[in-house]
Amino acid sequence: MQQGLVELALSPLRFMKEVIKLYEIISSLIKYIFITIIYLFIFAIIRMIYLDIRSMNTPMSASSKKLPYLKLLNRDALELEAEEQYILEDNMSIGRDSDNNIAIADSFLSGCHAMFIRQDKSYLIKDLDSTNGTFVNGEKLTDTPVQLKDRDKIKVGQLDLLYVAGREVK
Repeated sequence: MQQGLVELALSPLRFMKEVIKLYEIISSLIKYIFITIIYLFIFAIIRMIYLDIRSMNTPMSASSKKLPYLKLLNRDALELEAEEQYILEDNMSIGRDSDNNIAIADSFLSGCHAMFIRQDKSYLIKDLDSTNGTFVNGEKLTDTPVQLKDRDKIKVGQLDLLYVAGREVK
């Protein structure tokens, strides 16, 4: 009987020891999760720097021409497979379907979202009745094609593109 009373008196002390052990385990676990998040953040920054440097230092081939192209601005924010830049040649369509000249598996793109129309030495963009619309410099396109100017920002689906007219590209 006395032994039972001694155990009851010691049980709060044992309970506190168990709580302290549990606290140490949880704090160690949180510490390792935090360190992992920091390493992932550093990796994302290094990857972003690498992609920027790689896109600036791509060697030009002897057959380079001064062609207009679209540069993807928000590559790091996307979880999609997309090129860094798309050279515009003649009339080109962009959309989710594989039949498009620029096909990107973005759920916010329509099957055939927009068309880039070559007109002399410039390009027009026309929305092809897409669900989420096409925007040039923040303004939604209507049925009328809009002529693109150098450095125009184009938004289709989740993609933010920059139109670059007549620069040397690979």
